[in-house]
Amino acid sequence: MEESPALTAMRNIASYILKAADEIDSNQIEELVETLVEIYKSNGGRKILVMGAGRSGLVGRAFAMRLMHLGFNVYVLGDTIVPSITDKDLVIAISGSGKTRLIVTAAEAAKAVGAKIAAITSFPESPLGKLADIVIRVPGRTKETFKMDDYFARQILGIHAPLAPLGTLFEDTTLILLDGIIYELMVKLGISEEEMRERHANIE
Repeated sequence: MEESPALTAMRNIASYILKAADEIDSNQIEELVETLVEIYKSNGGRKILVMGAGRSGLVGRAFAMRLMHLGFNVYVLGDTIVPSITDKDLVIAISGSGKTRLIVTAAEAAKAVGAKIAAITSFPESPLGKLADIVIRVPGRTKETFKMDDYFARQILGIHAPLAPLGTLFEDTTLILLDGIIYELMVKLGISEEEMRERHANIE
């Protein structure tokens, strides 16, 4: 029996993420990690706002949940309990294209009050990238790539559509990257899995 196409796609996506790890700049990651460490040491005096639209928003929520487990004062854009953002706070904006109108507009508003902006995007020169103080470039097939309908043009440019639709590769790669950042924060802050478990929801 031939392998399920779902498993073939899974291997393809995993292979892509491994290759992407070679392309992502460690210095960009460390800049974000050090900012997060500083915020943690403020003992709740500084907030983090995570934002993304669609599936990128779901990736952001997963990251925010783990930050909460670590003890950060973290919120997700769109929730009714989001407080005002100040110049002491950090906004983490996730957008593969860097052009998502809702996210760019929200980042502009945060920038206007002096908040620090960290962008996770495939396009550092995008509107979001240009707004940001910290940019982590995550390679991935975004909706921008998907718009290139001409097969031969894509081949010439070396853009090969893998077994994943739309922005899946960006979103999956970003999710794994952010989980890696959580691990690094655990090590640098000396936080155990048991401590994180104590902060996990006990009403589910």
